[in-house]
Amino acid sequence: MAEQDRPVYLRLRDRISDSILDGRYRDGDPLPSVRAFAAEQGANPLTVAKAYQSFQEDGLVTVRRGVGMFVADGATERLRRTERQQFLDQEWPQITARIRRLRLDANDLLTKVEA
Repeated sequence: MAEQDRPVYLRLRDRISDSILDGRYRDGDPLPSVRAFAAEQGANPLTVAKAYQSFQEDGLVTVRRGVGMFVADGATERLRRTERQQFLDQEWPQITARIRRLRLDANDLLTKVEA
């Protein structure tokens, strides 16, 4: 499914996940309020709330009443494990097929990465 065909709340969730994995938000850190994140992303606050709710259901954020939402302890590592598995299951087979089709070898790839 193309990125633009995915529901907006899932795209917002991906942005939050990326921010957590990149270290912008660490375990225990507060997430922006629904309204602040909606304004930053140009999204509807209800859509942002749905994205945050999905994180809460997955145990990746905790809610402190009257204070806000926080990245749950261990969330970064759980997200990393999930992203790794998704990459290996969904993306890597396509990448390896293309590498074989183009007859690239490890030296070609490593030289390009080091450049």
